[in-house]
Amino acid sequence: MDALHLSQTGVRMELISDGSVVYAEALWDHVTMDVQELGFKAGDVIEVVDATNKEWWWGRIADSEGWFPASFVRLWVNQDEPMEEYPVRVEDGKPDDANSANRRLATGQSKKDQMRTNVISEIMSTENDYIKHLKDICEGYVKQCRKRTDMFTEEQLRTIFGNIEDIYKFQKKFLKGLEKKFNKDQPHLSEIGSCFLEYQTDFQIYSEYCNNHPNAYTELSKLMKINKYVYFFEACRLLQKMIDISLDGFLLTPVQKICKYPLQLAELLKYTNPEHRDYNDVEAALNAMKNVAKLINERKRRLENLDKIAQWQSSIENWEGEDVLARSSELIHSGELTKVSQPQAKSKQRIFFLFDHQVVFCKKDLLRRDILYYKSRIDTDSMEVVDVEDGKDKDFNISVKNAFKLQNKFTNEVHLFCAKKLSVKERWLQAFENERKQVQLDKETGFAITEVQKKQAMMNAKKSHPTGKPKGDFSNLIK
Repeated sequence: MDALHLSQTGVRMELISDGSVVYAEALWDHVTMDVQELGFKAGDVIEVVDATNKEWWWGRIADSEGWFPASFVRLWVNQDEPMEEYPVRVEDGKPDDANSANRRLATGQSKKDQMRTNVISEIMSTENDYIKHLKDICEGYVKQCRKRTDMFTEEQLRTIFGNIEDIYKFQKKFLKGLEKKFNKDQPHLSEIGSCFLEYQTDFQIYSEYCNNHPNAYTELSKLMKINKYVYFFEACRLLQKMIDISLDGFLLTPVQKICKYPLQLAELLKYTNPEHRDYNDVEAALNAMKNVAKLINERKRRLENLDKIAQWQSSIENWEGEDVLARSSELIHSGELTKVSQPQAKSKQRIFFLFDHQVVFCKKDLLRRDILYYKSRIDTDSMEVVDVEDGKDKDFNISVKNAFKLQNKFTNEVHLFCAKKLSVKERWLQAFENERKQVQLDKETGFAITEVQKKQAMMNAKKSHPTGKPKGDFSNLIK
């Protein structure tokens, strides 16, 4: 069955209070940042125990319980049946006999061709409309704003309009590519799938725009409280003869557009016969544009996580050195390990937090276990992970079990870690592998956090509660 995130408090509580077992599916990975949180992977099934709080719910997976963000899951609509995924189907079924097949060739096929023509026409029409829309913004607003250096700084313009001029330039190139593939005489024979595949990497420029859009809205809101800016933007709209929509409405269009491509391609695939020369390319294009949308959503999620990471840091006692956001933007894994230090091979229990580019470790307070004290950090860019066999370790001259090392690639620096179970060690080894993949992916896709975004997250953390989670009501359930 399809799942739906039921956000209404009444529905949530009615499901749980009547004694039913309520399940939710994880939409995102949730890497725990303290002992009271419930960690899970996307796709995990969680039993929801309490949903009184709007933002944080209490749930259970196997023998683990804890708080988790409600926005990371969606409740199953049908709580009695397992959830199933229904793939997009091009055909409803197979013909019962030869006569039904012939009838479909005689009538259904031409109808399908007409439907494909309609979808192709819509794609071409909306592309042309979109190009005009981008042109109006760039020439009607950006160009006019640049003339008024007394009203706007270059930084303000970059915040308001982002990289919309780059998007305009790219979309013109993309439209020319579509027009070359468009068959004007017989639109249903058009082969436009390859065009999406050719430019799939270029569509990633939307990531920067979508990530910046909340900043644009904030900056515009400030300016629109001043009359001279209200009059100026209205004059720009009238001069360009644009429809009566506010600037923030115009600037939302690229965000909506990149989300619409997968929908259009899914519709096109639906009305494309498997024998059509464009079928395989349209199918591949649909997957490619879904991946683009997924990448954009993932980057958006990571930006939203900045506040959470900053709040986590603000809750750590005796923090030293640069902020974690100076180099990192993603928590990959966390948990408790025994760290062995040289030269006396002293063993100490520590809580470790693996971010991209670094691992931070802390010490628990002896009395209040939810309080952590900063101890140090390790630069993972200069380290390689070494799996250690059970037995005597030659570097530390001690017997170890479920151990691994972080070894500096350029110096003699070595760190030895021991896990309580083999499964815990394996999760850490996988996490370090994932961290390297994440760093490499960020490098390939050009993902980076701006200094403004880092500073804003740290400022937000100082204003809010360190964790933002409800405390106390279920503290007796912590194991």
